[in-house]
Amino acid sequence: MDNRVYYGQYSLRHWIELIIKENITLPAYQRHFVWKEEDVKKLITALKSKQFVPPITIGYFKEVDRSKNLILDGQQRLTSILLAYIGCFPNEKKYKIKRENIERFADENDIESETESEEEIILDWTLKALIAKGKNKNDILEQLNELEYKKIDFNINERFLNETFLGFSYIIPNVKDEKQQQKFYTTVFRNINNEGKPLVSEESRASLYFLDKDLVGYFNPEFCKKLTVKTGGKADFVRYISLLSQYKKDGNTNHLAKGFASKAKMESYYEKYIFSITGENGTEIFVDFLSIFPNKEFKEKFLLLEKTIDKLDFPEYQFTTIIELDVFLFGVIYFVLIENTQIDFNKKVGLKKEFEDACEVFKNDKAHSKAPSALKYLKERIDVSIEIVRKYAS
Repeated sequence: MDNRVYYGQYSLRHWIELIIKENITLPAYQRHFVWKEEDVKKLITALKSKQFVPPITIGYFKEVDRSKNLILDGQQRLTSILLAYIGCFPNEKKYKIKRENIERFADENDIESETESEEEIILDWTLKALIAKGKNKNDILEQLNELEYKKIDFNINERFLNETFLGFSYIIPNVKDEKQQQKFYTTVFRNINNEGKPLVSEESRASLYFLDKDLVGYFNPEFCKKLTVKTGGKADFVRYISLLSQYKKDGNTNHLAKGFASKAKMESYYEKYIFSITGENGTEIFVDFLSIFPNKEFKEKFLLLEKTIDKLDFPEYQFTTIIELDVFLFGVIYFVLIENTQIDFNKKVGLKKEFEDACEVFKNDKAHSKAPSALKYLKERIDVSIEIVRKYAS
């Protein structure tokens, strides 16, 4: 029997009841709320004018002890409807965060994205914070704090809520095993992300693996948080491990990330790596994941990698550019995680000196330092980093 998809529409009143009673919930990974008051008002105006508003996508997910209805697409719209109903909006002074304060990956060109707007409002808040205050409008209003929320009259009434409808698609996969559901929804999330514009790459990737609880810590390990560059952002583990997995399979960088030269395409390359583990049975590009981490057991190797980084005194370095971060990390990650080889710490002074010398060469190359994300320069850093560490691998 095929996967089932049901289509229909609910009144805004029914959508609100589903949200407040938590019959539909947000996925474990969260997107920040990015709509402004004006956006909420525009949505209400569109609904009042009977304009087309994209439908909500809900997915059924069965766990051992319970089932969930996950909001796959439409979080901003449903959140706005709830805010309009309650008559409030999160206080920007309380919840507003700057993009540079959002945990993100180091930019491959060490510059801010041209698509990011300094005026864009991003709130560290989701609808969960509001429904936690009560199970009906009056209870929620009684709990509202003016420091957290400001009251706004969005000019809606009961008739509007009862007579205005918003469409939906409801997906029920024809699989009961959690792992199979994970693979199915990985594909669904991937297609949704391809159609929409995700806020940041971290959220787009998280949507591909968050249902597989065994792998969340693999794709976004804690130790990367202390490996940062001066311009902001932490080491992107998926970037390193995907490139090195292809390097392991090919034995060189000749065809590394071939066909994925631009920044946008490289993100597709990283997602392809994630998808090869969570949604497919292997791939022709990367070495088999289970050959590196049998039975998906990666925690001990990660612990060894973290200890290796600490013993090499990486944290004492000020990584000023992605060039430095790459030269220091590619070789170490490759030998510790992929080749199962330890570093000779008795020779770490010489190792670090070679790292520093290589960084200076690359940074003094104006073309390289100006465009470090260029694939030919990325390949150079990978080759040099691996060859340096090879001398010190015991």
